[in-house]
Amino acid sequence: MFATEFKNASQPRVRRTARLLLRIPMQRDLDFLTRLFSRPEVVAHRPVHRPDTPEESAARLARDIGHWKDHGFGRWAVESDNALIGFGGVTVSKEFEGVNLSYHLQPDSWGRGYATELVRETLTFAFDDLQAEKVIGLVRTANAASRRILEKCGFCFEREVILHGAPTNMYMFARSSRRPQ
Repeated sequence: MFATEFKNASQPRVRRTARLLLRIPMQRDLDFLTRLFSRPEVVAHRPVHRPDTPEESAARLARDIGHWKDHGFGRWAVESDNALIGFGGVTVSKEFEGVNLSYHLQPDSWGRGYATELVRETLTFAFDDLQAEKVIGLVRTANAASRRILEKCGFCFEREVILHGAPTNMYMFARSSRRPQ
């Protein structure tokens, strides 16, 4: 089954890009995560536009840490200049075939190209390290900024799906669509 295809993948614990350090999330990240998901602009494109409670943030972090334990990869804690700025990476999709790209960065870091840098490194990781066949990105229709990032990175609109009761655009990037770098 796909959910166990990458089970216990042996991946580097830390990855670096030109400006980002990507590491496994840790319990010490909880305060930042709680503040991040309490920001209205961060939760604006979710089906329920309310900030997470501290308990929901703790459960989110526990899921991310658990995904690393179960699969050997997952969403990274994203740092720039030795400061945590968000979370992002790929996880095994429970709803769709493939690995699912997701990212959430603090609003102070928006517009600086960090999301694009993170998405490009995540694609490299997904195809080169995990040998994934495709990566999906799920974006709410109103989230034009995330849509532009996915398109800039080579994702193509696949179809509209209903996710958690709300219309969502599914974008896909397939191994066959990779261009030589």
